[in-house]
Formats: sequence, structure tokens, C-alpha cells
Amino acid sequence: MRRAAHWAGLVFVVGVLLIMGGAYTRRGVPEWVLVVPLALTCAGVLVRYRAPLVSLGLGVVGISLDLVVGPSLPTVLVFTDNAYAAALYGPARFSRWLLGGASVLAVLAGAVAGFLARDWKVLPIFAVQAALVLVTPVTTAMVLRQQRDQATAERARAEQVARLAELDRQAAIAAERRRMARELHDMIANHFSAIAIQSTATLSRRDLDERTVRRVMQSVRENSVQGMAEMRSMIGLLRQEGDDTADAMRPRLADSESLAQRAHEAGLATTMRVEGEVRELPAPVDLAGYRILQEALTNALKHGQEAATVVIEYAPERVSVAVDNPVNGRRARLDGAGAGLIGMRERAALVGGSFEAGPVDGGGWRVKAVLPTGGGEG
Repeated sequence: MRRAAHWAGLVFVVGVLLIMGGAYTRRGVPEWVLVVPLALTCAGVLVRYRAPLVSLGLGVVGISLDLVVGPSLPTVLVFTDNAYAAALYGPARFSRWLLGGASVLAVLAGAVAGFLARDWKVLPIFAVQAALVLVTPVTTAMVLRQQRDQATAERARAEQVARLAELDRQAAIAAERRRMARELHDMIANHFSAIAIQSTATLSRRDLDERTVRRVMQSVRENSVQGMAEMRSMIGLLRQEGDDTADAMRPRLADSESLAQRAHEAGLATTMRVEGEVRELPAPVDLAGYRILQEALTNALKHGQEAATVVIEYAPERVSVAVDNPVNGRRARLDGAGAGLIGMRERAALVGGSFEAGPVDGGGWRVKAVLPTGGGEG
């Protein structure tokens, strides 16, 4: 409002100077009379932002009065700003209506001027002059308004894209956190569960001889070292960029004999059988099969009765991993119990496979995952 007041005052002063300089059509009226319509149009400049339609109304009154007593150049020029402000800051529908009305008035002004002059050659001259005063400011305002609305729409679209990108980033971070949680759980649960079970059994038995205790402690130490080594390997992978190193260091289902060996050393008699031709598997399927087998053996170690049977079957378009073991009916007292089944089911689902776990006839427990391999190509 302050800026508009400054402009209105400046325009009024300049307009008065133009009138004093003779920039008007002389019709025998005093110069001060021409200041009245100028003041009305300048009042329209004062409210051009807050009330653009009022600005146009003051301009129409001022220019109408000026046409009677003048016209004067400053009043006509200020009226163009009144029309411009109404088209730019007023309602969009009104600006379109204003353009049509201004065009009609320009043609009518030319026709009236030609009729009064009794010379139709004057019609285009006055029509063009009227169009410069009426149509040009409205057209300019509409073009600027369209660009402003388009910029606003583009800004809103950019903000929406930014919000969607932020949601995608948060979803990616959440997915990566879940993946890392699965990896950490599957990586250390096997080793640390064996450590916890063996140490608990050793502390609960007071009749063990020194040789047996030493053998158990050696197994505990081996599981601890292997768990720390796998942890360091994962930390190293997280620090490096690219997939080549990760692919080279990832565990493979073909190396599952080491899992059976560690389970055997931890006190779980494990029998492994491989059916079909062992082949290279896609990296996600290979890792999922290895981790599912690792977690299944960990659960068997927690809940089983010192025996487990592992069957790995390589079919043309799939690979299946099954672990059967009798259960002792007790619940594990180790932290994280129950997270293993969720993790195995998630791993199978991520590669498009199926997973089932539950009791079987005879009092045992079976874990089975069937993972598609896409025709068997690695």
C-alpha cells in the first residue's frame, strides 16, 4: 500500500506538470478542471493492489470526465494502468470479460469518431488509438497473468516432485535399514546362539571334565572369531562402493557345508543331502538360500534335540532348502526369539519365492523355502 501511495503521488505530480505544459485538448476550460479526472485515475493507482476493480471504476469515471473536458494525455496514460491492474489483479473471469469489452469499445470508438467526422477513413485511426488505450494494457496483463499462473503451477509441481522424492528416499532408507537388520541378525545369530547355548550348557554341568570343557570353549572361541570376521566383512562392504566386491564376498548356498559343520560342532548332529546338479545361482537367490539355511540351523540348535536333516534340491527353475529336526518342546530363552521366522519369510518373498515353517508328523519341525532361479542361470 505504501508503494502504491508513492507511485500515485508521483504520477499525479507528473500529470499536473504535463497539464501545465499543455498536454491536453483545449476546449476553453480552466486547467485546474483537468486535474479532477487526473486525481480520480491516480486514486485508482492508490488502490490497484488491494481493490483492482475499484481502481478500474475510478479510472472509468476519470476518463469519462476527462473526455468531456479534455481529453488530457496524463489522464489517458494513467487510465491504462487502471485497466492493466484490473486485468492482472482482478478475477480471472473478469479479465477475459474485460478484454472482450475493451475490444468492442475500441471498435465503437472508431465508428463514433468516423460518424462525427463524417469521414470513415478516420474510423481505423481512432479505433487503433482506442485499442492502444483499452486493449493493449488488458492484453499485456493477461499475458503476464498467464505466465505468473504457469510459474505458480510449475512451482507447485516442483514441490510435489520434491515431496515424492523425499518419500521415496525415506522408503529407500527404511528398506535399507530392514535389509541391514536382516543381514546383521542372520550373520551373527548363528554364531552367537551357538556361543550362548554352549556356554549355558557348560555352566549348568558340573560333572564335565577338563577336556570336554576345553573342547566346548574352543568351539565358543571359533564361533566368536567367525562372527566377528563376518561382522568386519559386512562393515567393509558398507564402506565400499560398487557391487563387485560385495558379489565376491557374499556367502553362497554352495558353501553351506560350513554351516552344517559349525552346527555339528555346536552340538547339533547335522546330516546334509544335495539333490540335483549344483550350479551358480542368481546373487539374490544365492544369498537368500544361504541365510535361510543359516537361520533354520540356528533355530534347530535353539529348539531341537541334537539332530537335524538338511536337503538342498537344485531343480531347473528353482532351488529348495529344507531343514527337518525333532523339537524338545521348550521355548528358547535367548533374545531375538521369533525374529528368525520373520526374516526367513521376508527373504523368500523378496526373491519371489515361498516359505513355510511348522510342525510335521512325528513331533518334528520343518522349515522349507522354494526360491525361483529364472531357468537356472546365475
